[in-house]
Amino acid sequence: MSTPALPLCPDLLVACLCAQWCGTCRDYRPLFDQLQAEFATARFVWVDIEDEADLVDPVEVDNFPTLLVVADGQARFFGTLTPHIDTLRRILQTQLSADAAPMADDQVQALAQRLLQHLAAKAK
Repeated sequence: MSTPALPLCPDLLVACLCAQWCGTCRDYRPLFDQLQAEFATARFVWVDIEDEADLVDPVEVDNFPTLLVVADGQARFFGTLTPHIDTLRRILQTQLSADAAPMADDQVQALAQRLLQHLAAKAK
């Protein structure tokens, strides 16, 4: 049985909000990188919340790793995930579906916009 083809996702951003000192985040990094290879047209970024505090504030990140999934410019998922690649894969596939709705949390939406602007400025 073959694996179904993953959808193209050029407007998908997956940000892992982490901290350098967090052992769980360090353990998660290779899984995050592996999934990036599977969703090759998506943009995956690693954001250290201490180095990028001005970008993340005022959103509180209390648990690690915390993932922010942005599709079509709208935050679709924001939450802590255990470091299991299948869980993140399922979340990404769900958020790419046509009926996935943006989150109602204004602070998370603002964080998504700041992150997108920050990445666009870095790309120039």
